[in-house]
Amino acid sequence: MVYYAFFKVKTASDSKVYRISMRKLYETQDVPKRVFLVGIRDERMTPGEADSLAKELAGLSHTLGLTVVAQEQVHIREGHPKFGMGTGKAEALAKKAAALEADCFIFDGELSPSQQRNWETLSGIAAMDRQELILQIFADRARTREAELQVELAALSYSLPRLQHKYLDLARQRGGRYGAKGQGETKLETDRRLVEKHLDRLKQELAAVRQNREVQQKKRKRLGIPTAALVGYTNAGKSSLLNAMTKADALVADKLFATLDPTTRQLELGSGRPLLLIDTVGFIRQLPHTLVEAFRSTLEEVNRADLLIHVLDASDPEADRYFETTLSVLRELGAHKLPMITALNKIDQVDSRETVEALKKRYAERCTASVLISAKNHTGTEELARCIEELLSGEITRFRFPPDRYDLARLLHRSGRVLSEQYEDDGIEVAAQVKPQIQEQLKAYRVISPEPLFKVPASIT
Repeated sequence: MVYYAFFKVKTASDSKVYRISMRKLYETQDVPKRVFLVGIRDERMTPGEADSLAKELAGLSHTLGLTVVAQEQVHIREGHPKFGMGTGKAEALAKKAAALEADCFIFDGELSPSQQRNWETLSGIAAMDRQELILQIFADRARTREAELQVELAALSYSLPRLQHKYLDLARQRGGRYGAKGQGETKLETDRRLVEKHLDRLKQELAAVRQNREVQQKKRKRLGIPTAALVGYTNAGKSSLLNAMTKADALVADKLFATLDPTTRQLELGSGRPLLLIDTVGFIRQLPHTLVEAFRSTLEEVNRADLLIHVLDASDPEADRYFETTLSVLRELGAHKLPMITALNKIDQVDSRETVEALKKRYAERCTASVLISAKNHTGTEELARCIEELLSGEITRFRFPPDRYDLARLLHRSGRVLSEQYEDDGIEVAAQVKPQIQEQLKAYRVISPEPLFKVPASIT
């Protein structure tokens, strides 16, 4: 993990003060090559859930290019503040790690700063938890300036209470004359102050980036083009679906968190109506809270969408767990009440048609609609597009505009489904299916009550 700082220096030969940027002031920890994975299971966790988390932890480690030399699960009956487990078991794991020449322990759970220090003192190697591992993956994946700022903000927020375990061997800095000044700050206090200042700068820079994003979103809203956000568990196939439906070139990789930056592409629905399709960062169980906060502006793309397309890997036996994890993150963002289509992806990898149909029926009962797709083979994408269009169409409403307000009629064409349109000397009468936001915007021109809300056909659900 890297910290950044700025110093002012004055050279002996020049009276000017130079401001030097130290891009990499110091490395607090090298990325380990050989790792020992440890899961801690208490009485509240089922064996199946523990096995699932262990498999996911191994996947996260491989995503970062680490070599897993061993993986163990420790079953505890009560909490142990020193190591998270009994001292005897901790010592046994430390000896095994030394014999395997492991560079680092990675724990599937959250380590407190004191537990992290205790493990590093006991074993003589680095120790990190699931949160720090995910943060390092995000740092490795960040490509745009916004993503880099968000990851750096999350990493520094996570590391601030953990600075102490990096500098246990450093003494106080001496400064000043005897009787005139104190001993000065410790290295820890100096670094803490530098990190806090840098955090403030990062927040200010991110605020400027977010303001620019809000300007873009206001432009989209004025144009009246609806948006659909692709959400779901990491590696479910969201980027593949974006590419299949819009011929985009978003990065597709069989790795966790291949996408960090939201990618927006325009999709033309069957009626010629445009739609903005947004690919978002994948979710995962126990997503670090610092990342949720740092990526909030990016995740708010989900909250501002007109509907959500939840991409779910139908071939994965953990699909139900992943579905609930996604809903949990959406609830935290306040986006769980938006209309949602579950796109059951990778159906080409499911054993039987009966299994596929059962999955479709089960998830249709838990959201607005469900569709079977294979983004890899472009199967079911047309049906998904039809379902999106029907859900976006909304209520059938009749409007009457002044004869010179052609712009309002064009707005309905862009953002709704026009069923009839009649131009007369005294006005323009249009019947269209439009979403609630447009109805509210044009309520002054509505001439009759809307028909009942559109219901998704049985053939879709």
